[in-house]
Amino acid sequence: MNQAIKTLIILGMASLMACASETQTTNTEATDAEPRTDAVGQSGVKDDVSNPNVVQVAVGSKDHTTLVAAVKAAGLVDALSNAGPFTVFAPTNAAFDKLPAGTVDGLLKPEKIEDLKTILEYHTYVGSLKTEYLQDGQSYEQVSGGKIAISKKGDKIFVNGTAEIIASIPTSNGIIHVIDQVLLPK
Repeated sequence: MNQAIKTLIILGMASLMACASETQTTNTEATDAEPRTDAVGQSGVKDDVSNPNVVQVAVGSKDHTTLVAAVKAAGLVDALSNAGPFTVFAPTNAAFDKLPAGTVDGLLKPEKIEDLKTILEYHTYVGSLKTEYLQDGQSYEQVSGGKIAISKKGDKIFVNGTAEIIASIPTSNGIIHVIDQVLLPK
């Protein structure tokens, strides 16, 4: 019986030592791993299963490269990658081309970033405004604090009387209304 107790104690100690060794290995691996610096903020979340958010949809559009560059320059990628919901009135590249020469380049300069943010925030509403919700005469307060006005002419919907909504794209965190003009705060 004395021999059986000694054997159990030796086996128990061996088991404890093995567990301690595994814990040390796991802890060492965790501390030796380099921190991920490429995945900062909501925009750094990698998800190939869920539907894309407003930023991911815009990044994938060849017609919105100017808007994407502006959103990146203004530091708004993480904000627009959050859960939302957001309604983004997204001007096309052609809409930006209608602005006076040098306007976009000027807004992308570091000293004009606050102006750029204000313009981009004027294109963003917190909430999901589906096309069927937009009625003639409505107005909505944008993130910038300014208001936009909705009008209808036949089957067409306009923002501030001149920017036509030419397409609407649902996203995982809201909706994008593609517009043919840049909205400028009043």
